[in-house]
Amino acid sequence: MASKSDDSKGDQLKVVTTFTIIKDMAQNVAGDDAEVVSIVKPGAEVHDYQPTPQDIAGANDADIILRNGFKLGRWFDQFLANLSDVPAVKVNKGIKPIMIGSGEYEGYPNPHAWMGPKDAVKYVDNIRDVMVKYDPDHADGYRKRAKAYKKEIRDTVKPMKKRIHSIDEDKRWLVSCEGAFDYLARSLGMQTLFLWPVNAEQVGTPQQVRKVIDGVKKHNIPAVFCESTVNNKAAKQVARDTGARYGGRLYVDSLSQPGGPVPTYLDLLRVDTKRIADALTSKKSKDKDN
Repeated sequence: MASKSDDSKGDQLKVVTTFTIIKDMAQNVAGDDAEVVSIVKPGAEVHDYQPTPQDIAGANDADIILRNGFKLGRWFDQFLANLSDVPAVKVNKGIKPIMIGSGEYEGYPNPHAWMGPKDAVKYVDNIRDVMVKYDPDHADGYRKRAKAYKKEIRDTVKPMKKRIHSIDEDKRWLVSCEGAFDYLARSLGMQTLFLWPVNAEQVGTPQQVRKVIDGVKKHNIPAVFCESTVNNKAAKQVARDTGARYGGRLYVDSLSQPGGPVPTYLDLLRVDTKRIADALTSKKSKDKDN
């Protein structure tokens, strides 16, 4: 496909992303030089999303589609087959994957690499490089904004790590519904325990619940959480049966609408980390659902 410098298309680069977190990252790099839209809408679950005819129509005139890679979103290959001639680029280049150790996707990479701030910086580099390739006339702007955004990510992470590292090491457990936090845990020095590896699988089975109940009791873990896009019933059962507190909903696969709690990726990191730290250090049992 010709680049924007060939004037073969409209004046502004159109970038379509598979879901909202990549959209936010891409928008920070694009500034006003490119239009950025997401296929999956705010608040929607990304793994088994069902694209609409409007989604396909909205992507047909894109210059480039940015996708996560690591087999996130089994629906996307069929979606791409419905488009005319739009290149799709993975933004996970250079990231060391964490492999899934159980379930239907055992042996596959955990797809949630954006949750690791160091890995998110690589996402930004890859997004920048794609925009420069397809719109070289605005290369300087893309590079400048990517550099500034990477600094924002790093500056956001510093107080997060300090807060988590103030917690006793044996309490630094992140218990969740989906196994989506391994990259964040790797960054923050935490261990993880989860009910199911990937939301696209069978979820909330008695065996999954029993495994986590046993783990919470064994390690005396003070709190459990669930993601915003799935039912939290199983996580609350674990909390009830172990005496742990239910620490609330965490955000992983989707940002909220602009007026919501996590309208940006940086907000997601801040909200999740504060909620985790608050629940792990609280002296009183809480049952949040926010």
